[in-house]
Amino acid sequence: MRVAVGQELVRSGPYRLVRHPIYTAMLGLYAGTALVSGELHALLALGIVVAAYVRKTSLEERTLGELFGTDYQAYRRDTWALLPGLF
Repeated sequence: MRVAVGQELVRSGPYRLVRHPIYTAMLGLYAGTALVSGELHALLALGIVVAAYVRKTSLEERTLGELFGTDYQAYRRDTWALLPGLF
């Protein structure tokens, strides 16, 4: 993760629902591919990608928490990490 000088915490657009919308979209693509293909290795790939994104989001959450402090903690309370209603 790259931190830019003057970086702002965005809470609009898709970020008002989830903190990592790009990862949510990618997980949707992998899940759709696994569902349509019906192949076991596609489910395995989905599991690997889920594990990787959960790890990556936890690292980013820590960095953003350090960068934005209490503002980010409030944002975390108001949004979901990846999947609204689940995680």
